[in-house]
Amino acid sequence: MSPKNVIFKKMAKDKSVGVYMAKRDFVDRVDSVDPVGKLSSYSLCQLKQPAFVQLSCTFRYGRDDMDVMGIAFRREIYMAIRQVYPPMQDREQSTHTKMQGKLLRKLGDNAFPFFFEFPDNLPCSVGLQPGPKDSGKQCVVEFEVKAFSAESQEAKVRKRSTVHLMIRKLQYAPENSGTAPSGKTTREFVMSDKPLHLEASLDKEIYYHGEPINVCVDVTNSSNKNVKNIIVSVDQVATVVLYSNDSYVRAVALEESGDAVAAGASLKKVYTLTPLLICNRERRGIAVDGKLKHEDTNLASSSIVKEGVLKEVLGILVSYRVMVKLIIGGSVGVELPLTLMHPKPDLGTNIFISRCGHECMCLLHFSEAFKASLHSPKVTNP
Repeated sequence: MSPKNVIFKKMAKDKSVGVYMAKRDFVDRVDSVDPVGKLSSYSLCQLKQPAFVQLSCTFRYGRDDMDVMGIAFRREIYMAIRQVYPPMQDREQSTHTKMQGKLLRKLGDNAFPFFFEFPDNLPCSVGLQPGPKDSGKQCVVEFEVKAFSAESQEAKVRKRSTVHLMIRKLQYAPENSGTAPSGKTTREFVMSDKPLHLEASLDKEIYYHGEPINVCVDVTNSSNKNVKNIIVSVDQVATVVLYSNDSYVRAVALEESGDAVAAGASLKKVYTLTPLLICNRERRGIAVDGKLKHEDTNLASSSIVKEGVLKEVLGILVSYRVMVKLIIGGSVGVELPLTLMHPKPDLGTNIFISRCGHECMCLLHFSEAFKASLHSPKVTNP
């Protein structure tokens, strides 16, 4: 069976409510975000009170068990709740995706479709990697779908009647690349008649994760000083804008070439660096893309912010730069900004994409009869 024919599922312990999702990654296109479409079904003989679904975005900057003077180390950035049962509208009048329509036919009268829409000012799923001896999540922006049964939205929720399922909000590289970055600087010295000139450039602006970055370095040393070493690095700058505006700068790829340029000499060379998470796995504070259970992740993608959106609510902003430094007692350097992201996938090959391009996420009641009847697509536990 094709690996694309997969539905993710999560069930409550009492089997009163479950979550079925054809997609757990939702794309932020800067000017719009994929809507979260759902289909709900409940066992009415077990469900004797209303049922709700909640979409939330949380910024966590400490473990759940950390509590100082009654203050939790987390902040709710966004929360939306929909009542699914009893239904708020006629099921036949709502708009269905192709997947929802198929599941509606299988589930019968107890299925109720509805949608969530992401606001365009929410952050993407990203976190700061903990150290090897740290436990739990230290600093992360995460999204969660929660389905539960309770007397009201504010009432205490029974854990046995609750489902939690993590989703991710991602950004892909824009199709149009800008001008290839370049920079130059000139340093004059007191005891030298002529200066030292450094010029550096990249071959393009946007790089994909795992792609080598070629840095062209051109040094013309007309001074009487000797360049002892050339250091080239790809730096990740992660700025926590929600509560402290602290910036963490980490070199995620580094080459200390050992190249020397004597007084009156010149050097032109291309250095190749490949920033990878596998080379930074044990380092605390490295920003990584949101992670789902049993899945690996990568270095965090560059953040693209919509114009006019307040950066203070975007959690963690990530950017990258190439630094070229000449060591001459002190240092002479050039900074080149770049964009590091995933390429946009070919959504036309995904069978769960509707004609309007929206992924479908489904909430379904679980039963053995339905499980036996659901031969295609394949069902897998997240």
